[in-house]
Amino acid sequence: MLATSDLIHEAAQPQRLAAVLPRWLNEIPLYRRGPALPETAGADVILDALKRLPFITKQDIRHNFPENFLGPGADLETLVEDEVIELEQTSGTSEQHRTPLLLPSGWWATQERRALRLNSLAASVLSEFPNPRRVTISSPVCNSEVRFTGVPSMRDRIVGDTLFVSLSRFPFLWSEIDLSRIAREVEEWQPQFLDVDPVYGVVFALYCERHGIRFPSLRFILATYEFVSINHRRILERAFGVPVLDLYGSTETGHLMVESGSDETGSMLPSHETAFLEVVHQDSQGIGDLIVTTLTNSFMPLIRYRIGDLVEKHPHSCRASYIVHGRAVDALTLSSGRRVTVLHVDRCFEGLEGFAHYQLSELAGGQWLLRFVSDRVPPAPGALQELQSRLSRLLELADAGRLRTENAQALMAENSGKFRLVYPAIQSSR
Repeated sequence: MLATSDLIHEAAQPQRLAAVLPRWLNEIPLYRRGPALPETAGADVILDALKRLPFITKQDIRHNFPENFLGPGADLETLVEDEVIELEQTSGTSEQHRTPLLLPSGWWATQERRALRLNSLAASVLSEFPNPRRVTISSPVCNSEVRFTGVPSMRDRIVGDTLFVSLSRFPFLWSEIDLSRIAREVEEWQPQFLDVDPVYGVVFALYCERHGIRFPSLRFILATYEFVSINHRRILERAFGVPVLDLYGSTETGHLMVESGSDETGSMLPSHETAFLEVVHQDSQGIGDLIVTTLTNSFMPLIRYRIGDLVEKHPHSCRASYIVHGRAVDALTLSSGRRVTVLHVDRCFEGLEGFAHYQLSELAGGQWLLRFVSDRVPPAPGALQELQSRLSRLLELADAGRLRTENAQALMAENSGKFRLVYPAIQSSR
């Protein structure tokens, strides 16, 4: 019965596009670049027209905002004051690159819940707790709901059913006092799930493990904001005793996929009502760029938006699934021309104990540096040697000595507070 429902939702996507695309292309200034599409155009005509449209990026969103979406003379201030829309921003990597967004009021929560219900565990928790409590542990820069000034009280950091606990975007500098305060607040709030940036969540998880702290109300951990490493998943599940669910998307597109939980490949189920997904420029490994056309934000629809991530699409008889490989800018290109993604690097840690966090940097002269922060017990010499061997094979290194490892106390975040796992040569700064 579930498979039948999934097929119906997937098959209905062209009709969903046909219901909105002609109007958006004809009315929204950003997209008025070509001949108008008739409102009565069929699904086949719409799909053909979509594939001929150019891609857009964050730069297109920022240019001439908000007139590029609302048109000249639109009263943005009134729309915000009347709570018709919410004016948000992406976290970006610097203040200069933050992107303004127009989101319908309540849109974020609606599309998040729609995606979560695709996972059977999350769906059962939402049925049992219609308004589940959560604790968000991430960079304050990534929290669109709150902006901190000074040191706000716990009460000041509660928004609806969510408690925000992070006061700094430097989790490796959190003191025992900071971590004790977070643990106290989580215990008092009694959340059904944690919503974590993996790096921040693991720093807290290791503290809780050291002090024997568990939270009986927890049902699962939601990993969002950035790529979830094998190491992060292992530690979070070990420390808190509940499953980790990967929820994928972005502030501008909404949550597009959720981990299926039906296998160990990390396959993701798409939310067909939220967006139409394409995979373009696939390489010989079947990995390509994810292109998103959103379907539910009529104020700022994104048509053929290049989200910046690499994915694999796996068609199935009941429902297509995706494997997320990480950011395109973080992928490596070897001298042979083969592309190595963040996921490829991360898989080298499979089954190896002792690693909590890492960053792999490609340096000048064909040299490489792997900096890692240890788990509660550092990796044994054999585990480190095996990791070096796996990475050397992956990176096609004839001389394993070109890969240097360093056991570090901390890693550096981007300006947004996010942590990258891989730095290609042109961007390596560590």
